[in-house]
Amino acid sequence: MTQPPPSGGWPDPASTGQPSTPADPTLPVSPQPPVPTQPTGYDPYQPADPYAGTTPGLGTPAPAPYPPAGYPPQPGYGYPTPGYGQPPQQTNSLAIVALVLSLIGIGSCITAPIGAIMGHVAMRQIREKGESGEGMAKAAIIVGWILTGLIALVIIGYAVAIGIAIANSS
Repeated sequence: MTQPPPSGGWPDPASTGQPSTPADPTLPVSPQPPVPTQPTGYDPYQPADPYAGTTPGLGTPAPAPYPPAGYPPQPGYGYPTPGYGQPPQQTNSLAIVALVLSLIGIGSCITAPIGAIMGHVAMRQIREKGESGEGMAKAAIIVGWILTGLIALVIIGYAVAIGIAIANSS
């Protein structure tokens, strides 16, 4: 049993469960295009591979594992040319000496300020020449001045202790 068409002339396909038919039986019925089905796992954001699932035809040679024999590759055609490039930066030797003297200042009290001063000179040379070793020069400056300050405090402490001892001995 079917229901009569609504007043607009078009039936409601959801309520009938039947394919829709035109209200006028004299009009031709156009065939509906098939609804494309998508494979399982289809991702609409991935580009389609036009060659997926195809196999090379008969008589198609397999790809060669190595390029054909011939002349060796020439420089400038995608291969790096040996001997060019940026030369490695040279470390400033004064920065190395300054760091060593600052560290030796732990045991010998006089080399710490010398190492700190040499660290300042090395920093200036590094800025002018573009050499490496800035970290060593900074370390020499920091260690040298800290040890110099500690040595100065120790000397002042000894002088105060001697002054107190002299004042109390009379």
